[in-house]
Amino acid sequence: MDSSKFLRLILLLCLVSSSFSSTTPSRSNSTAANQTLRPQEELQKLKLIRKELQKINKPAVKTIQSPDGDIMDCVLSHQQPAFDHPLLQGQRPMDPAEIPKGYDEENETYEDSQLWSLSGESCPEGTIPIRRTTEQDMLRASSVQRFGRKIRRVRRDSTSNGHEHAVGYVTGKQYYGAKASINVWSPRVTSQYEFSLSQIWVIAGSFTHDLNTIEAGWQISPELYGDTYPRFFTYWTSDAYRSTGCYNLLCSGFVQTNRRIAIGAAISPRSSYRGGQFDISLLIWKDPKHGHWWLQFGSGTLVGYWPAFLFTHLRQHGSMVQFGGEIVNTRPGGSHTTTQMGSGHFSGEGFGKASYFRNLQVVDWDNTLLPVSNIKILADHPNCYDIRGGTNRVWGNYFYYGGPGKNPRCP
Repeated sequence: MDSSKFLRLILLLCLVSSSFSSTTPSRSNSTAANQTLRPQEELQKLKLIRKELQKINKPAVKTIQSPDGDIMDCVLSHQQPAFDHPLLQGQRPMDPAEIPKGYDEENETYEDSQLWSLSGESCPEGTIPIRRTTEQDMLRASSVQRFGRKIRRVRRDSTSNGHEHAVGYVTGKQYYGAKASINVWSPRVTSQYEFSLSQIWVIAGSFTHDLNTIEAGWQISPELYGDTYPRFFTYWTSDAYRSTGCYNLLCSGFVQTNRRIAIGAAISPRSSYRGGQFDISLLIWKDPKHGHWWLQFGSGTLVGYWPAFLFTHLRQHGSMVQFGGEIVNTRPGGSHTTTQMGSGHFSGEGFGKASYFRNLQVVDWDNTLLPVSNIKILADHPNCYDIRGGTNRVWGNYFYYGGPGKNPRCP
């Protein structure tokens, strides 16, 4: 509902309640007052939403309409949300960091694209594309305060909030980054309040209260985006998802430096069952010179960085790296969700049918990319979503993962 219709509805409700109170006894007057309370609360919520939108949506020097309905605002790079942070005000984005040693650009087999750029339009030099946030986006959120944030979880493998995983992870060393190529699909997500994602996590701290994470991958989230397109996303937190961090550029945090990639934009093309397979390559690493955590998307395309001061433990290094899929299961009707992970098919079906992560690597203290070693795999609901790993000369360390959710073995 647009704001003019909403305000007319408020006025109508107030007139109805005024007429009602003038013709009823005093006992009913309190009832009428209560009936007008909810519209007043809604009006306050709308005012709060507009205030938040003014913080998130920055002035645009150019606007691009995407085929999927998104609006991309080309914002001056030094006016992006990150520079609202007190420690960044008045500054400009850093120069690119040194790429880790051992990076092989020839191994990137697919140069991915995003739907918004297919028209040939792009943002001018000195600007970055930011997906415009709308009133509808914020109204879908559980609350204005939690918009753009993940639900807090207690442990990596916890399902207490309905989060289910199929992941590979390494731990026990100091990690300064990670890299993988991730197969992109369009899994079915059956509820607005569920999501399906595939991502890399760089993790430090404890899972109870001071967890630091840096995250990037693709996700389908009807609540966040209002559709079921797979979208490139980032996330960060420094306090176990309590009050810090957010998706994409929805708060002061990640500093974007690229004018051709839009964080939160739909990815195209996607893989199909027994058809073409497409993946995105993601590299996260800690700049040895300044300590910021940089993100690369695709073949040599630097997206931007998470400033080191956002974190506590990750100011030094990560203690765990995790790769894989995650879904939310709200148990509709009391049974397991049919929301899919990956391709929606189990790992045993293999290439062209199951989703994969390939060429899994980590960055060491010397800013060198190395194949992961001693990787462990975990599927906390293997009858719903599973995982199967392997190694070969072309894909290095890899795994297939995913599943359909509800099925005869997953009631």
